[in-house]
Amino acid sequence: MRLIILTIGVLGLAACGPVPLAQAERECLQRARLAQAPHGSVSVGGNSRGQVGTSVDITVSSDFLRGRDPSAVFNACVQQKSGQFPARALYDQPGWQG
Repeated sequence: MRLIILTIGVLGLAACGPVPLAQAERECLQRARLAQAPHGSVSVGGNSRGQVGTSVDITVSSDFLRGRDPSAVFNACVQQKSGQFPARALYDQPGWQG
């Protein structure tokens, strides 16, 4: 029984291990974007019966509210996830439009 519990515990900790650097950089781009500005969307739709529906979705991060630099947020996130410094600065990442 102890062996089973120990095995489950070790497997649980393994899931928390570092991820490859490239994966961490991709995952941390969104966090940096949210530190730069809130993001959201608005949807409006209707049907043939004249019914109209709307939807609003706004995401504001605590990093944005605290005024943290998106580059510092990105660097800290990558280090936390991969255990390494980013290979490229935030502003040199593919997909970054700052």
